[in-house]
Amino acid sequence: MTQAINTPYFSYSTAQPRTPRARREKVEASRTLSGMLLAAVLSALLVVADQVIDTWVDGHMLAAWVALWTVAFAALALLAPPLRKVSSGLATLIASAVQAYQVRRMEEKMWEYAHHDPRIMAELQHAWLRSQTEA
Repeated sequence: MTQAINTPYFSYSTAQPRTPRARREKVEASRTLSGMLLAAVLSALLVVADQVIDTWVDGHMLAAWVALWTVAFAALALLAPPLRKVSSGLATLIASAVQAYQVRRMEEKMWEYAHHDPRIMAELQHAWLRSQTEA
């Protein structure tokens, strides 16, 4: 009976990954997301700067290019840390939502399986009763 409940199909862990590889993959995903976010914000900023520069007279092209690249490098310097924090928080939020969905889905599968197998339902009811008496 315990073997049916603890099969790989139904077992899951709600704990955070403890292996260095899992943490490294999480950090790499966060860095990738922050890089993409930084590139998007920077490209939008450069488009706006280019639109402003296009309205200037042709005699000011050197000053315009200097202004454009000044805006680009200033944006890189100023926006990288906040965007990294935002993307890290967003990645954590998405990961926790995905994990909550997976846990909920596994519990639904277990409940559906328990409806078809009275032994599993009895085991779940006993576990529920034990948790009620302990609390």
